[in-house]
Amino acid sequence: MSPAVRRADQPAAVEADLDPARLRAWWAHRQGLDGSLRDVGPAEVLGRTGWARSVGGAAPYLGLFARAGLGREAVDAAVAAVEIHELPSARGCTYVLPAEDFALGLAAGAAAPAGELASARKHLGVTDAEIETLGEAVLAALGGAAEPLDPAAIKDVVGDAVRGLGEAGRKRGVSTTLPLSLGLLQASGEIRRVPVNGRLDQQRYGYVRWTPPAVAFDDADVELARRFFAWAAPASLAHFRWFSGFTAARAKAALAPLGLLPVAGTDLLLPPELADAFTAFRRPDEPAYALLAGIDGLHLLHRELPRLVDPADAERPVPDGKAGRVFGGDADPQCHVVVDRGRIVGFWEFDPDAGELLHDLFVPEDAALREALARTEAFVRDELGDARGFSLDSPKSRAPKLAALREAMR
Repeated sequence: MSPAVRRADQPAAVEADLDPARLRAWWAHRQGLDGSLRDVGPAEVLGRTGWARSVGGAAPYLGLFARAGLGREAVDAAVAAVEIHELPSARGCTYVLPAEDFALGLAAGAAAPAGELASARKHLGVTDAEIETLGEAVLAALGGAAEPLDPAAIKDVVGDAVRGLGEAGRKRGVSTTLPLSLGLLQASGEIRRVPVNGRLDQQRYGYVRWTPPAVAFDDADVELARRFFAWAAPASLAHFRWFSGFTAARAKAALAPLGLLPVAGTDLLLPPELADAFTAFRRPDEPAYALLAGIDGLHLLHRELPRLVDPADAERPVPDGKAGRVFGGDADPQCHVVVDRGRIVGFWEFDPDAGELLHDLFVPEDAALREALARTEAFVRDELGDARGFSLDSPKSRAPKLAALREAMR
């Protein structure tokens, strides 16, 4: 984190202890990984700590369990009640959002399907007129359906309104015009994608008609920046650009109305309302262990892994990694992680065949750590069945990693 250059018209910098261990503990505290959100509901947890990245894996469940002790039944009930929902959001990526942020998330992700359509116009001869006609047909099909329709069922109903895009389309990952239409309709909030069995850790979906809650905001970019710095501060302009996908100019414009304060000696920025708490914060003496997915917001909001890695751990080998590959050299953790007050102190994965959580710990296994490991093992075994990192993750693909972790436990 390089020092920021301060102009004469900038506000005075926040002077604070920049010890890395204190910073990590502060970020973990803001993420609710210190027990402060115990028994809070799913929507409130996501509203206070940030949207949960979802890629067909267990990350949303693991994050809500670690922060608030929420079991799968409570999370799935919130999904069924549309109190939380998976939507294409920042950078066009899917996140699980609270209802209060549905409109903002859709606005943040709207550029992605529009960009895909522009590419299809240029390279595949797709026209706006055919996409508009297809969209109307999709809405009519869903409006007349008694249950969610998956893409195959939608295609059967709308018939020739869907056009195949041939070999050129397949090479570009778009075999028909239907995904383009579905992406645009999701971004506009006219339809939503529903998991077929109500679970967030798989990628089989149907679609239904929808009108998202109307939430007014003057400027979506500014509101996104406001949310981000509430979740992730202190954070830099570069961190916000990673999360949002904005250009430098657009990101700076979004930050301008927020009155963010620079943290002395860094390029980090802090909302004024957090300055006193940040300055006064002290790292707790007692450990606070949590088992998280590698794509948990503690890491992914900033996506600067060295923040969370003690220098003594940077040269540790990655489980089942190539020779010479070390933890500190990766952009993202290659396993799920164990954290203590913001520091990554171990790797873990789940073996569903054995019903066992396997780990490689960087610190001695005290009673509190054993309890955290056992609690998460029971949650994954009894409620999730597995802890996939992403949709294509499987026990088979994970086998070499599981073997490496099992060896580390001997």
